Amino acid sequence: MSATAEAGALLLAGARLIGRDEPVDVLLRDGRIAALGPAGSLPGSPAERVDLDGRTLMPGLWDAHTHLTQWALARERLDVSAATSAAHAVRLVAERLADRPPRPGAALIGYGFRDGLWPDAPTSALLDAVAGSMPVILVSGDLHCAWLSTAGLAYLGVGEHPTGLLREDEWLPVMGEVDRVADDVADALVAEALRDAAALGVVGVVDLEIADNVDAWRRRAAVAAPATRVRAGVWEAYLDHVLREGLRTGDPLTPDGLVTQGPFKVVTDGSLNTRTAYCHDPYPGASGEHPHGILAVPPERLVPLLEQVARHGLRVAVHAIGDAANTLALDAFAATGARGAIEHAQLLSAADVRRFAELDIVASVQPEHAMDDRDVADRHWAGRTDRAFAFGALHRAGVRLALGSDAPVAPLDPWTAIDAAVRRSRDEREPWHPEQAIDLDAALASSVDEQPLGLAVGAPADLAVLDEDPHHRLARAGTVRGLPVAATLVAGRWAHHAL
Repeated sequence: MSATAEAGALLLAGARLIGRDEPVDVLLRDGRIAALGPAGSLPGSPAERVDLDGRTLMPGLWDAHTHLTQWALARERLDVSAATSAAHAVRLVAERLADRPPRPGAALIGYGFRDGLWPDAPTSALLDAVAGSMPVILVSGDLHCAWLSTAGLAYLGVGEHPTGLLREDEWLPVMGEVDRVADDVADALVAEALRDAAALGVVGVVDLEIADNVDAWRRRAAVAAPATRVRAGVWEAYLDHVLREGLRTGDPLTPDGLVTQGPFKVVTDGSLNTRTAYCHDPYPGASGEHPHGILAVPPERLVPLLEQVARHGLRVAVHAIGDAANTLALDAFAATGARGAIEHAQLLSAADVRRFAELDIVASVQPEHAMDDRDVADRHWAGRTDRAFAFGALHRAGVRLALGSDAPVAPLDPWTAIDAAVRRSRDEREPWHPEQAIDLDAALASSVDEQPLGLAVGAPADLAVLDEDPHHRLARAGTVRGLPVAATLVAGRWAHHAL
């Protein structure tokens, strides 16, 4: 900065905006975009100057659905997402135990398995054969079940179990024990994960971790400001804390305002991979007590909850995956006037697509899930996949989309989500239901927290500097996955700088 430069002001010179060729200059001051004009047109801006040399400048990206602590921990764990059978997963476990066994007293934790198409059944006995007395806990890719060895069951205090495969109500109450590490360890891993996210152009995340997120984020911010903005969600178990403080969605939780109160999260049904998403039609060949899936929070509980939190100024984030669960969630929004989003919205009727628009409910979706689940959906939602992961239908109906990852279910990488939404394929296979794709501009607009792609004076100075315009990248390489990000600014300060 020169001796005459204004403290805290930054001039980004010679940038190109999304879809435009003429260079512009952008002045940042006090965490906002203070001025914007053709290159060389901002008169004598007394600011530090950074020449972008024609790089693309756009609003920074948001991930609208993460579980940050679980994501940070998962990055250190055994990835079994490539397993094509229970036997394959067991081989991965055996290799990890031979190469890098856990320290004494610890368990081997893995993540990412999806057994919906496996030819064999996961059992404790299979894991016991390679792990013996070593506790093994493998968490499914959708987080709705886990596969444990006999020692793993004992490690979590579960006791004897006929298969070792815990689903939904058996698993969710003990899931937090797997993630229980010292606060300082978890906080350091979360901070590292957010720095890596900033290197991808991320300027904000919605953290829906099942925890007292108010206390957790205040503790973390007291040590160091997060690399990105954070909206800290709240679950029913921690709702009293938020209500006692009178916190409303959007209220700052830290003096710098980088961490704010997020939405109230409630999970109404299960997931596709575990065949517990609550659907109007039964699962093919289903037997037992829940052939349509599981409704975890029925309307008689959901409606009062939404009424309560709406009355206290909290937006809501309602997990609904099956089409019946989405119908009931929309009914609850209509009955209460609550504002917010339905998370996932993976299977929808045409009537409910229209109701999203009529009720002005955000569809908070994770496009990479469509790529992970296309085969299992073809089997377990056979005949219905034309309305699965229906991003195109929602967009055409005028519904606001908010893209995310659900990390650790999918990687915290917005370019992965954008690419999946646009191409509906991530390999050499034909696009899966291409009629449900959205175009690149729509995907970008659904990833920037309602900021205009062309930037606007007065908007937050939360920006991403790209080495290539995403349109050019898609045309040249056929994908935007891995698009290089040169720099990221949050509130006008560098969160990532590789210029």
